[in-house]
Amino acid sequence: MEKKEKRGTFTGSLGFVLAAAGSAVGLGNIWRFPYLAAKDGGGIFLLCYLILALTFGFTLLITEISIGRKTGLSPLTAYRAIHPKLGWVGPIACLIPVLILPYYCVIGGWVLKYLFVYLTGNGMAAVADTYFTGFITAQWSPILWFLVFLGATLFVVYKGVDKGIERLSTILMPILLTLILGIAIFSLFLKFTDDNGVTRTGLQGLMVYVIPNLEGMTLKQFLVVLTDAMGQLFYSISVAMGIMITYGSYVKKDTDLNKSVNHIELFDTIVAFLAGMMIITAVYTFMGREGMSASGPALMFAALPRVFGEMGSIIGTLVGILFFLTVAFAALTSSVSIMEAIVSCVMDQFHWERKKSTLVVGLTELIMGIIVCLGYNVFYFEAILPNTPAGKNAQILDIMDYISNYVLMPVISIATCIFIGWVVKPKTIITEVTRNGEHFGREKLYVVMVKFVTPVLLFLLLLQALGVMKL
Repeated sequence: MEKKEKRGTFTGSLGFVLAAAGSAVGLGNIWRFPYLAAKDGGGIFLLCYLILALTFGFTLLITEISIGRKTGLSPLTAYRAIHPKLGWVGPIACLIPVLILPYYCVIGGWVLKYLFVYLTGNGMAAVADTYFTGFITAQWSPILWFLVFLGATLFVVYKGVDKGIERLSTILMPILLTLILGIAIFSLFLKFTDDNGVTRTGLQGLMVYVIPNLEGMTLKQFLVVLTDAMGQLFYSISVAMGIMITYGSYVKKDTDLNKSVNHIELFDTIVAFLAGMMIITAVYTFMGREGMSASGPALMFAALPRVFGEMGSIIGTLVGILFFLTVAFAALTSSVSIMEAIVSCVMDQFHWERKKSTLVVGLTELIMGIIVCLGYNVFYFEAILPNTPAGKNAQILDIMDYISNYVLMPVISIATCIFIGWVVKPKTIITEVTRNGEHFGREKLYVVMVKFVTPVLLFLLLLQALGVMKL
C-alpha cells in the first residue's frame, strides 16, 4: 500500500472562493438560465432565483462546505465521519461526478470546436442548420476535441490544489467575468431591422429580460416559474456531487465560511444574470421572441451562431470568438472541479498519490467519454426519459445526465438535509461555521431551511424529474 499523500489546501479564502465560484459557473449559467428567464416572465424568474439563492442555495452550499472542512475528507468518507448511518451517501456522491465528467468534457470539446471555427474565420459555416448535427454525428472529430478538453482538465488537476486548481481559477475567473460583462454591454447597443420592417434593439431585449411580466399569470404558472428557478439553482451551484465537500476539505480552518459562501453566491448570481443579459438581448434583437425558445445545445450551437452571422462577418466572428472563449473558460473551471471530486475520493480510498489517482481517473473518463461521443453514431439509439418533452429522444449523454443530475443529486441532498437537520442536528454545521467566533447572520434561517423547507423542495424536484409531478 502506498503512503497516503497529504491533502492539498487553498492558500487563502480568495483562491477558495474563485475555485468554488468557477465550479458553480458553468454551462448551466450560459445555456439554460437565459432560456428559463425568457420563458418565465423575465423579472419574476430573476426575483425567485435571487430569493432561492439566499435561502435554498445558501443552505446547501454552507452545509456541504462545512462538512468538508470539518472532516477534512473526500465525500467518499466525509459522510461516514459525520454519522455512520450516512456512510451509504458517500459512494453515490462519488458516482455522480464519475457519470457527469465524461459527457461534460464531450460538450467542452464541442465548445472548443466552435471556438476553433471562429478563430480560423469560418464562423459563417456554423450558421447552417445542419452544421452542429453534422459535427456531433461524425465519428472522429468529436472524439478529437473531447480529448483536447479532457487533456486540459487532466493537466490542471494533475498539478494539484494550489498550483493547479487555485492558480487556474485566479487567472480565468476575472477574465471570464470581464468577457461576459463586455459582451453583455455590447449586446445592449445592438439594433436590427427584419424583413417585415420591424426594428428591435438590445435595450428592448433587456426590458424583456428584467421587467416582470405578470400578464395572465396564474398560481400554476407561478409555481412553474418557482420550480424552474429552484431547479436551475440546484443544478448549477455544484452541490450534491461531492465538489463542495472536496473543496471544503481544502479550506484552512481560519477561513470565514459564511463570508466565503456569500461571495460564491454573489459571483454565481452575477454571472448568471450577465449571461442572460448577454444572450437574451442579442437573440431578441436578431430573432425576436420566437428565437428565445431555444436552450441547451440548440441555443449555444445553433441559435447563437445565427445571431453572430446576422452581425456581419467581421463583428460576428469577433463576438463569436469572445463568446466561445468565455464558455470554454466556464466549462473548464467546472470540469476541473468535477474531476477533482473524483480524484479526491480515489486518493482517500486507495491511499494513492495525486498523480497516479489523476491518471487512473483520466483513463477511466477517457473510455466513458469516447462511448458518449459514439452515442451519436456507432452506438446511436433513441430513448424516452420521464422529464423530456414529447417527441424528443434521448441518447447516451442524455441518459447519463438524467441519472446523475435529476435522480441521484436530489437523493443525495435530501439525505444530507434529513441527517443534518434531524440526526446530527444543525448545531454540527453552525459550530463549524462559527468555530473562530464568526457571526452567522442567517443561523435561524439555516435551521428552518435545512430541517423543513429544503428537503421538501428537493423532494418536489425529484418527483418532477421522475415524471410523477407535472406542472
